[in-house]
Amino acid sequence: MKKIIVISIVSLLSLNTFSQKSCCAKPESTEAFAMLTHNEKFKATHLDPNPFTLSNPIGNDISFKTPDGKEGHAYEIKAKTPTNNYIFVIHEWWGLNDYIKQESEKIFNSLGNVNVIAIDLYDKKVASVKDSAAKYMQGVKSDRAESIIKGVLSYVGSKANIATIGWCFGGGWSMQSALIAKKQSKACVMYYGMPEEKIEKIKTLNAPVLFIWPEQDQWINKDMVSKFENNMKTAKKSLEVKAYNADHAFANPSNPKYSKEFADDAFKNAMAFITLYLK
Repeated sequence: MKKIIVISIVSLLSLNTFSQKSCCAKPESTEAFAMLTHNEKFKATHLDPNPFTLSNPIGNDISFKTPDGKEGHAYEIKAKTPTNNYIFVIHEWWGLNDYIKQESEKIFNSLGNVNVIAIDLYDKKVASVKDSAAKYMQGVKSDRAESIIKGVLSYVGSKANIATIGWCFGGGWSMQSALIAKKQSKACVMYYGMPEEKIEKIKTLNAPVLFIWPEQDQWINKDMVSKFENNMKTAKKSLEVKAYNADHAFANPSNPKYSKEFADDAFKNAMAFITLYLK
């Protein structure tokens, strides 16, 4: 039974509870959090995905300059009619694979006339097995990830209205992307991702947040969600939590914990949320 908690005005745990940490750490703790990938229980929740190749893609792979002097990469689907509305999609710990590109196309087809950009935070590395995914996630450095996001913001321009969405690793980075986008950010959707904890930083958030939470999740647990609710309320920011009687990665069709019923409902609510605020 799913429940809805709405806050209209609107942690990582200590190291001795390491096994309960999120798979979606905030930037300040990215390096320390990467140690979670050595946790066999955590890795066991992410079975290797079935091989999948997206047929007849409707988007294109793009490159763009990043502030650190390098190049960033993404998968872009352009609106048929020019628009300043953009959806930033952030991948799970596998990287920007064809599953994420397919989900990006699903978002594009559901929302209508928007531009969709699936951002690659792994710099063109894609994992097909758990060990590789763990290695790549360990290798993500906050400065580089933030530089990639800033590069995308420069690519879309200052007039872009932005909604962000991501899962697990990408759920946490969905919120960080919204913070980096500042007033350009209009909506933020987080699937079982690690929220920002610093109140002063949350106060700079421009976008309302939809947090999709599986109640059986060992990594994003009830205490974390309650703390997020309290922090958002303290910062006077808008948060909507939609809880499902499901486990971590329930929205990923390649995961054994996948629930089509809950995934379809969560997707419907995510699209309605973005449509409401991305005008």
